[in-house]
Amino acid sequence: MMEHKLRLGVNIDHVATIRNARGGSFPDPIRAALLAAQAGADGITAHLREDRRHISDSDITRLTNEVNLPLNFEMAATEEMLGIALRHRPHAACIVPEKREERTTEGGLDAKSGFDKLKPCVEKLLDAGIRVSLFIEADPEQLDAVKALGAPVIELHTGAYCDETGPKRDAELARIVKAAAYADQLGLECHAGHGLTYDTVKPIAEIPSIRELNIGHFLIGEAVFCGLAEAMEKMRSLMDEARTGKK
Repeated sequence: MMEHKLRLGVNIDHVATIRNARGGSFPDPIRAALLAAQAGADGITAHLREDRRHISDSDITRLTNEVNLPLNFEMAATEEMLGIALRHRPHAACIVPEKREERTTEGGLDAKSGFDKLKPCVEKLLDAGIRVSLFIEADPEQLDAVKALGAPVIELHTGAYCDETGPKRDAELARIVKAAAYADQLGLECHAGHGLTYDTVKPIAEIPSIRELNIGHFLIGEAVFCGLAEAMEKMRSLMDEARTGKK
């Protein structure tokens, strides 16, 4: 299997969370995206939620028009979000589960049970030339469902792995390793994300078939103390060390 460069997608949602806590226009998530681009990000991720709790419609418009990096548009599989995606035509759309009451995305999408609802959404996005991924748990049945849906990419949920410690974390990591290898067998491009930190990123980055990590909340939190560029550079360095084995 060919070893691929591991891409870093920076999620800017929580710059918008800080802005919205007080209203107004500061801090500007588009400025964060531009800084991420200057610091070497490979893409920008933004989740337009049904309740607009962080990213707004105007943010998506500006990200599309002002940032010269691929936009990964995280979205629920609703008619409203499908319409917005088709209007803006981002580089990629990642379909995620969404519950209004959750603080953040909790767990992966059930692509198997939701197959009939997801199929037309996936097809319309693909027909528009948008790369489609589904955010799922590291479960072979979910990977099979994504393959049957025709989406070319999966993003494995790393939240449980990050939340656990000791043998439980090891078990979660083993599930992710196995799922990433299975994705490779199915011909699916494999991404991963959710909850990754300096302490948890390297074992995930060492998995050779994973092509992209999407990291947001931790980087924005670290940026409060050291700046976004420095936080990204350290994360990028840890990812590269893990992938190449060199320090």
